[in-house]
Amino acid sequence: MNENATVKSAAESGSKPHTTRDTVNRRFSVAPMMDWTTSDCRVFHRLMSRHTLLYTEMVTTGALIHGDAARHLDYDASEHPVALQLGGSNPKELATCARMAQEWGYDEVNLNVGCPSDRVQNNMIGACLMEFPERVAECLAEMQAAVHIPVTVKHRLGIDDLDSFEHLHRFVETVKQSGCTSFTIHARKAILDGLSPKENRDIPPLMYDRVYRIKQLFPELEVVINGGIKTLEECDTHLQQVDGVMIGREAYQNPWPLLSQVDSRYFGDDHAIPSRLETAEAFIPHLERRLAQGAPLYAVVKHLLGLFHGQRGGKQFRRYLSENGHKRDAAVDTFRAALALVQG
Repeated sequence: MNENATVKSAAESGSKPHTTRDTVNRRFSVAPMMDWTTSDCRVFHRLMSRHTLLYTEMVTTGALIHGDAARHLDYDASEHPVALQLGGSNPKELATCARMAQEWGYDEVNLNVGCPSDRVQNNMIGACLMEFPERVAECLAEMQAAVHIPVTVKHRLGIDDLDSFEHLHRFVETVKQSGCTSFTIHARKAILDGLSPKENRDIPPLMYDRVYRIKQLFPELEVVINGGIKTLEECDTHLQQVDGVMIGREAYQNPWPLLSQVDSRYFGDDHAIPSRLETAEAFIPHLERRLAQGAPLYAVVKHLLGLFHGQRGGKQFRRYLSENGHKRDAAVDTFRAALALVQG
C-alpha cells in the first residue's frame, strides 16, 4: 500500500492487523472528540507527531452494524497508530464492531464510558454505564474474546450521586475482571441530570488525586489521565504518578506546541521538528486529495485553525479561512492565500 492509500483497500483485501495486545504506546494521546477528531484532523496531527496515539470520534455500534460502516471506519494509512472508540452496551454488538475495527487495521479499540449527552444516555451508551460496572466488564470481555488487538476503556470518576472514591474503586475492581488492563480516566465526574455535554467538560471539578490513587491501588493496570491538561509541563507532573496522558481540547485548539515536541520528549525520537508553516504546507497534498473526492474546503481545513495560535498573522489566517473557506469556489488557492497572511 502506498502512503497515500486509505486503509479501506487493506481491509477489503483481508490483510491482517499489525498490532497485538500489548504493542500500543499510550504515553501521550489525543482524546476522541465528537466533530473534531475526524480523519482529516488525525492526518494533520500526524504531520506533527509520529508516535502520539490518535483516536477517532466515538462511533456507535448501531452506526457500524446498521449504517454505512465504510464511512465511519475508513481512514488514511498515515494515521497509525490509531484507535477506534466505540459507543454501545450490548456485548455481542460490541464484539462484532471490535472485529470490524480489527479487520480495518485499527491498532486499538476503546469503549466509551464517559460521554454525557442525552442521546447516548437514552441508548445506554457512555457515562451512564458508570452505574453498571458488571455490564461494562461483560462488554469488554466479549470484545477481547473477539479480537487480538488491544481493548481499552475510557471512563469518568463517577456520575451524579455515584461520585465517591469508593464507587470509582469498585468500578475499576469490577471492570478489570474482564481482563482489560488499560484504563483512561477523565478526572471529572459527569453530571447527567442538569448539565450539557459542554458544561460537563468544565463545571465538575477536576480531581487528579483520585486517578493517582487508582494507579497506586492497581499498579498492575495501565492508567492514563485525561481532563484539563494544557501543557507538556503538566504532562510531566502527571507522568510521575500515572502511565500516560491524554489531551483533548488543547491539542485541537493549539496543537503545534504540544504535538511537535512529544516525539522527542516521550518517545525517544529526535527527528527534525517541522515549523508551523511547514506543517501546513505538508497538509496540502491531503487537502488536494480530499477536494478531488468532493469534500468542501472548510470541512477539511477547519482542523488547522489553531495551528498559528498566538502567532503573528494567526488571527488573519483564521478569519480568512472562516470568511472564504465556505465559498463554493474555495480551493487549494484559498488555503494558500490564508497561509500568505502568516508568511508576511
